[in-house]
Amino acid sequence: MTATLAGITETPPDQGRSLHAGRRRSQRIFRWAIVTLVLLFFAVPILSLLDSSSRLRGGGRDWSAWDPILQIATSSDPSSGLIREGLLNSLLLVVATLVLMLLLLIPTMIWIRLRVPYLRRAMEFICLLPLTIPAIVLVVGLGPVYRRVADVLGTGSVWLCFIYAILVLPFAYRALDAGLDSIEVRTLSEAARSLGASWGTVMFRIVLPNIRTAVVSASFISLALVLGEYTVASLLARRNLQTAIFLVGQNNVKTASALALVALALGFVLLFLLSLVSSRTSRKATP
Repeated sequence: MTATLAGITETPPDQGRSLHAGRRRSQRIFRWAIVTLVLLFFAVPILSLLDSSSRLRGGGRDWSAWDPILQIATSSDPSSGLIREGLLNSLLLVVATLVLMLLLLIPTMIWIRLRVPYLRRAMEFICLLPLTIPAIVLVVGLGPVYRRVADVLGTGSVWLCFIYAILVLPFAYRALDAGLDSIEVRTLSEAARSLGASWGTVMFRIVLPNIRTAVVSASFISLALVLGEYTVASLLARRNLQTAIFLVGQNNVKTASALALVALALGFVLLFLLSLVSSRTSRKATP
């Protein structure tokens, strides 16, 4: 350190570079420590599930608990039947919930931005409201509604899509809102309309391609939530993948552990696909 005429101390260049290198080294160590802790946080339950699905009481390994999962398409085992039914119902619920959510949110959010922007806060409040309401309260409130739904549409698990569309609203709204904030919806639509485009063209050829990443993000977050939902399906006595895991666990804990591991891995794969699709879409959108 050296003193200047104004009384201000200056750091020599070599000492400054040394301090900067030390600070970068500390940041790198801190970053890797955080990454290690996060990896351990996810790896410990995964390895524990793998261990509990194959470990024998007297030592050794037995992988027969994985048979109902690996032979899900052909096995006549009751566990395979439960898993098959739960997985099929969950996949149907994913498709129905995504279609319902996108049909409800995207046109409404665009219409509010173009015609009644003063209702944005009200819509945001309504969409975020499910975050503050426990699932048990939602089920109690929607129980009479679902009795009517069962009378009209039947008791199929796929009709849980109505309540799942409510549960995914906060997450899907946030993703779509961020996408619409990133573009000038009013300017784009007015320009297209002045050139003679219909509202359908504005929606499907002007706005949607510009919020493709937001739509993908909202879809995958909703997909992960629907695949992992248990409380509502259990309370309404419907069958999905999570309730199938619970029922299989009543008779075979090891198979339930293996199935939970598969469901967890499926969630990781979906999140990885979300990141991959989003990054590729961003690269394509960047000139």
